[in-house]
Amino acid sequence: MKDGRYHASNQQISTAYKIIDSNFKGDKMAKHSYTPVPFTSVKLNDRFWVPRININRTSTLEHEYDQCKKTGQIDAWDPKSTRNRHIFYDSDLAKWIEAAAYSLANFPDAEVEKRIDHVVDMMADLQMEDGYLNSYFINVDKTQRWKNLRDAHELYCAGHLMEAAVAYYQSTGKRKLLDVMCRYADYIDTTFGAEQGKIRGYCGHEEIELALVKLYHATKNEKYLKLAQYFVDERGAEPHYFDIEAKARGEDPQGFHFRNYEYCQAQVPLRTLNKVSGHAVRAMYIYCGMVDMAIETDDKTLMDACDRLWANLCEKNLYITGGIGQTANNEGFTFDYDLPNETAYAETCANIGLVFWSHRLLQLYCDGRYADVMERALYNGVISGVSLDGKTFFYGNPLESRGGYGRSEWFGCACCPPNIARLLASLGQYVYSVGGSEAMVHLYCQSEAQMTVNGGLLTLKQKTEYPWDGRVQITVDPPKDASEFTIKLRIPGWCRKAALRVNDKPVDLEGIVDKGYASIGRTWSAGDVITLELAMPVERVYTHPTVRQNFGYVALQRGPIVYCLEQADHAEDVWRIALPKTSELTTRFEKDVLGGVTLIEGSAMAASTEGWDHKLYGDEPKMTPCKIKAVPYCTWANRGADAMKIWLREM
Repeated sequence: MKDGRYHASNQQISTAYKIIDSNFKGDKMAKHSYTPVPFTSVKLNDRFWVPRININRTSTLEHEYDQCKKTGQIDAWDPKSTRNRHIFYDSDLAKWIEAAAYSLANFPDAEVEKRIDHVVDMMADLQMEDGYLNSYFINVDKTQRWKNLRDAHELYCAGHLMEAAVAYYQSTGKRKLLDVMCRYADYIDTTFGAEQGKIRGYCGHEEIELALVKLYHATKNEKYLKLAQYFVDERGAEPHYFDIEAKARGEDPQGFHFRNYEYCQAQVPLRTLNKVSGHAVRAMYIYCGMVDMAIETDDKTLMDACDRLWANLCEKNLYITGGIGQTANNEGFTFDYDLPNETAYAETCANIGLVFWSHRLLQLYCDGRYADVMERALYNGVISGVSLDGKTFFYGNPLESRGGYGRSEWFGCACCPPNIARLLASLGQYVYSVGGSEAMVHLYCQSEAQMTVNGGLLTLKQKTEYPWDGRVQITVDPPKDASEFTIKLRIPGWCRKAALRVNDKPVDLEGIVDKGYASIGRTWSAGDVITLELAMPVERVYTHPTVRQNFGYVALQRGPIVYCLEQADHAEDVWRIALPKTSELTTRFEKDVLGGVTLIEGSAMAASTEGWDHKLYGDEPKMTPCKIKAVPYCTWANRGADAMKIWLREM
């Protein structure tokens, strides 16, 4: 006890996260999967992520709480409040609780805990006798409970509340919210299912599937796992439930605004899906649920579907930034090889969802292609979603702007700000994994991590300036009685040349790299040092020729970082700049620019407007020399809402 509040010790917290938050290693599939090292066992101290994580804790979480108060998302739980409510308010506040809970795990804060407890008390007081809990359908329209699963977000909100409950229990040991959500989950279990008398439906916005698996790990109650399996199995089955409920409401199912159920990945049963479609966030969440269930039930048909979907996404529908979802029309996917830049949607939540899905697949296969995509999204299309001061956010993340497109303090649909907050607060869990006699290093960032290998405690210490430099040094402190094991290091897909040494002795990578990981198996001694050198020149990147928007254009990338031109650094309009194939590109680190970044500089050519007054068409424009300065895409729009381009015309 501390000031009347319970705080688990660091060891207790670490143990809890290993047991509960490893959603990818259930009792039935442990032999097939690895386990993420929990973020409570990973101490990050790098120059890229730690400033972002600190700002998230000291600025973003405070800002988001104030916004939740300002917009009525907290008052929504007060039945006496006369403020407007929305059907998805519960989910936004739940994600804030989850983010704050993760932060509390490493940085106890009595005031933050007090705020969460106040909201939890409101939730517990509002919960119906049968266990139902939704601020909108209790306080605004009680008659419409479960009447519109397609559009009303009830189960989606329930899922986020479950995730929040598990996170808060893990961090503090407090059970009140967990018990509230178990009552709700018990009620949902009595309401939905294939049994006689139950509603044979599922949510239009997926999320509860993966949340139920988390709840199962927290409670060991298999009822929740079976309910998650029902929602996965039933989705898209005929007769179609969304048609049935629409007719029951007196509506024509053909009047659905999005025309077909591809929008919510319910056009066919999940196991038969062949390509990504519809709303990108919903897609990522259900794909996460599919992986979770495949692991728990050893279901190869679900994994086969995920393999097909992954290939379609990454080979034909993925932005260079790790962004997904090409259009705002459905907040999602269009068609293969359609990757518009200025109108790209690439919602922050969708990009985060891709990280969640990639991470799950990575635990199952330990295949570098999943870590490559996870890294691409994290360093580019995810972190771009929040400003350097942590107080403004992007909903969509376009790859080009004419100017005037900037971040906002909040949104009417405020899903993205708390989503990025919960990711940053738990970022350490994406760096390492363990499994039996193997320890995997997926991401390179200066850190110290403890993990269990062969039943003993292994400590790995990373020293690196990644992503600005490709040199990584890892010091090994092995378990005393279990010193023979394998350390697997990812060789990033972007790296064309790598060198490896152990205690300054070269190690031949030929023959030890499989699926993007170099496996170093040996008997380790305390103080052994692994040195990995990843060549990190500026790379010119091109897209598949079928991507019509980018044919004849080139993008700049260095290491995992994708670069862009911002108008703030150029006298010429950025869309008039072309990059000669022969231009030499140099780099330099600037500690006082955009929080400290490596810049790319070089010579280019700009189309002159001289002689074009009063006419629209004419002879080829004169090209004049100019200088370019490229900055990391993840930092754009922090100096104003200027024009920006990633893809440059090449000449």
